[in-house]
Amino acid sequence: MDTKTKGPMASEIETRLIAALAPAQIDVINDSAKHSGHMGDDGSGESHFTVVIESAAFAGKSRLERQRMVNSALGDLPGQKVHAIAIRAKAPGEA
Repeated sequence: MDTKTKGPMASEIETRLIAALAPAQIDVINDSAKHSGHMGDDGSGESHFTVVIESAAFAGKSRLERQRMVNSALGDLPGQKVHAIAIRAKAPGEA
């Protein structure tokens, strides 16, 4: 699957994060092709993602707190509908 074309799972991830964290920037990258045939590849083409997100909600929060916020916003997706999600979360103005 082309990483520029959003499938239903990538769209769902983006929708949930926008609703919960009002990000200034968000990029949901489908990494599934890199994991084809590996554990967790369910054949859907939407099993592994990287989320790059910038939100004011992350200001003053530790890396762990930010990851928990993202996972909370995603609800049942990680581990149930998506095998793996790498998270890069930052507050505005951070490198």
